Amino acid sequence: MFKKVRLFQAIATLTGTTIGAGILGIPYIVQQAGFLTGLILIIVLGLTMLFLNLLLGEIVLRTNGNHQLAGYAEKYLGKIGKHLMSLSLILGIYGALLAYIIGEGQTLATLFNSQNYLLFSIIFFLIASFIVHFGLKILEKSELFLISVLLFIISLIAIFSFTKIDLSNLNHFNPSLIFLPYGVILFAFLGTAAIPEIKEELNNNRHQMKKALIIGTLIPLVIYILFTLIVIGVTGTNVSEIATLSLGNYLGEKVFIFSNLFAIVIMASAFISLAFALKEAYIHDYKLNKNKAFFLAIIIPLILFLIGLRDFIKVLSITGALLGSLDGILIVLMSWKASKKGDRNPEYQIKNKLFIGLIVMLIFIIGLILTIKELF
Repeated sequence: MFKKVRLFQAIATLTGTTIGAGILGIPYIVQQAGFLTGLILIIVLGLTMLFLNLLLGEIVLRTNGNHQLAGYAEKYLGKIGKHLMSLSLILGIYGALLAYIIGEGQTLATLFNSQNYLLFSIIFFLIASFIVHFGLKILEKSELFLISVLLFIISLIAIFSFTKIDLSNLNHFNPSLIFLPYGVILFAFLGTAAIPEIKEELNNNRHQMKKALIIGTLIPLVIYILFTLIVIGVTGTNVSEIATLSLGNYLGEKVFIFSNLFAIVIMASAFISLAFALKEAYIHDYKLNKNKAFFLAIIIPLILFLIGLRDFIKVLSITGALLGSLDGILIVLMSWKASKKGDRNPEYQIKNKLFIGLIVMLIFIIGLILTIKELF
């Protein structure tokens, strides 16, 4: 029984870390490319991230002691690898925090029937920053609860939307735009930072890690497909950038309120957790005092927001494409080194990692180049 609880917690940790604001942006960008086009990319990137998560799981199992991603990068790729991974993580967090400030402002303003998105973004930022400053990690260990609520909300939306899905909204296929949703979808699948924590959670049950990583990656994959199908099937070309905002016009006020309240909670939870983690990193890794670390953690996304970077989808796309791709490439390189220089035999091993790793790196490189081309 205890082993099952550990396994469920590990699955919830990965799933909860993975699912964030990205799910809210997927339907909009997929609709731009066509549902069938986006569906292929969701599946391809989902399976790519499954392989990547399994690679990282093998890396942490090969290594004695507990480290974060930058620590593993330093061990297997040296100082340059550590600095690249640290830079990627820090910029990735800043990009995510900026997206949450934008998304919360739009969602709150819509719920309160206001056009003043800027005001609501600032109000959210001040409240969330207050929580981060005083270390009230009220949402840090709520992954299992949030996933349960998410499944309930998705089920509720599915029930209300079943008779309102128009299949003609789902038959658009445009292969020339297959990489248009790349950055947003990749952002939505990023949960690698949770894998070192999962190793610690499983403790003496690390033989279950492979199962936890597989299930914890496939749950978001299924949820993203179902949510995107429902939103595009119901709203067609009228999908809003934050998908829950457009559902109320089709599914009624109750679903609109429930779905957007969940969007607010999931973005707030992610903002608080990421900002707190970045503050702690500045304190412990860069030896800053608490006030400087807090200020540096929260001021950058606020400045970016105030100077005019307020495009929710573009922020998700750039963050996912640039930093998700870099993370993926570094993890593949780390896995090759760890296979030769690891400290111990892992509880599982990925076969043909050289060949598959090359394919994964190629996907990341092509996706990165084409995303930049589409955006700019």
